Amino acid sequence: MPKLHIVLAEPQIPQNTGNISRTCAVTGAVLHLIKPYGFEISDKNLKRAGLDYWDKLEIFEYDSIQDFMNQHKNQEIYFFTTKSRTCHSDVNYDIKKDIYLMFGREDAGLPEELLVNNPKTAVRIPMRPTLRSLNLSNSVAIAVYEVLRQWNYPDMSLQGDLTKYEWE
Repeated sequence: MPKLHIVLAEPQIPQNTGNISRTCAVTGAVLHLIKPYGFEISDKNLKRAGLDYWDKLEIFEYDSIQDFMNQHKNQEIYFFTTKSRTCHSDVNYDIKKDIYLMFGREDAGLPEELLVNNPKTAVRIPMRPTLRSLNLSNSVAIAVYEVLRQWNYPDMSLQGDLTKYEWE
């Protein structure tokens, strides 16, 4: 079965990356991290946000955005940006192939050269025009769950159980 891949290009805030790693773990998404980082992978803030999930992750690291792009030339990559004209939920994420969702630095986003060279797969999450952007970890969660919703939440539990009571 195809996989969902989350790509973080040059993440700067360890808590965001930790939260995103937890999202990847609970959804089965693969995490790709592109250097340089604004922190050390061993950073306590990074681990605190996703500490008990690190062993449940599939993680890959790359030396640069170009390194990542060279290794994934034939993949379907969606570039999340505040600068796109296409809404992320208007895309049909094909369940028959691996899907890569790429997000840029918290302080700068993705390079515009990458966006202009990939206009058909540059997408945005709608927000009020007077504000800068959503938090990176929130954006990733929104995007991940839109893809999984379209895929009918594969291999995920759709029901929860109460601990002290039973549902009628």
